[in-house]
Amino acid sequence: MILCIETATEVCSVAVCHNGKILALEEEKEGRSHASKLTPLIESAFKKASAEMSTLDAVAVSMGPGSYTGLRIGVSVAKGISYALKKPLIAIGTLDAMCHGFIQNHASSYPKNALFCPMIDARRMEVFNAVYDYSENVVRKVEADIIDSDSFSNLLTEHPVIFFGDGAAKCKEVITSPNASFFENFVPSASFLAQLSDKALKDEKFEDVAYFEPYYLKDFIATVPKNQVLLKRKTGR
Repeated sequence: MILCIETATEVCSVAVCHNGKILALEEEKEGRSHASKLTPLIESAFKKASAEMSTLDAVAVSMGPGSYTGLRIGVSVAKGISYALKKPLIAIGTLDAMCHGFIQNHASSYPKNALFCPMIDARRMEVFNAVYDYSENVVRKVEADIIDSDSFSNLLTEHPVIFFGDGAAKCKEVITSPNASFFENFVPSASFLAQLSDKALKDEKFEDVAYFEPYYLKDFIATVPKNQVLLKRKTGR
C-alpha cells in the first residue's frame, strides 16, 4: 500500500493505492491552498479507503518540477510521514506522472508515432516540459523553455505532438504547426503516481529521507507584491 501525494501545480491531490490500483482519491483544485488542505485530504483518503496509515509500505511524492511552494509542502509532508512511520520514500517526476496519466487515459485517440509533451506553467511564456513517445520513453529531457514559434519545430516536422497541462494553453497561439495538438483541461493527479510508485517500490528505488529535496529545475525568485512596491516608493523604505 502506498500513499501518493501530488502538489506540484495548483491541484492538491492525494491517493491511497494498493498494487498500483486506487483505493481512494481526494483532490482540491483551488489554487494556493496546499498548506491547509493536504493533511485533511490525507486523513479523508485513508478513511475512504478504510485503511490505517500504519499499514503503508511506502510514501510517494511528485518531486517536480513545478510550483516551488507546492513542492516544498508536498515533499515536507511526505518526508514527515515517511520518517515517522519508518517507511521508504519514493519520488516520481511530475512530468513523468503527467505523461503516464495522459497516455493511460487519452493516448488511444492518437497515432502510434505521436509524441506527448506535458507542460507546467513556469512564468510568462516559460514552461517546464519534457517529451515522451507512446511507450513513455523520454525523447526530450526535462527543460525550462521560453516558448516561441520555433519551439519543438524539429519534432513537429516528423511527428504529431500533443501538448497538455496548464502550461500548454498559453503556447497554443505561438506553436502553430499543423502537427501540434493541444489537449485542454488536463489536470495532474496523485492517481497518476500509483503504477509508477508501485514499480519503484518493487525495484526498491527509494530516496534518502534526510537529504531528499524537490526537483525545482530553476532557482526560486521571490517577488514583491505591487502594493508593497508602491508603499516603498512613497515612504522611501
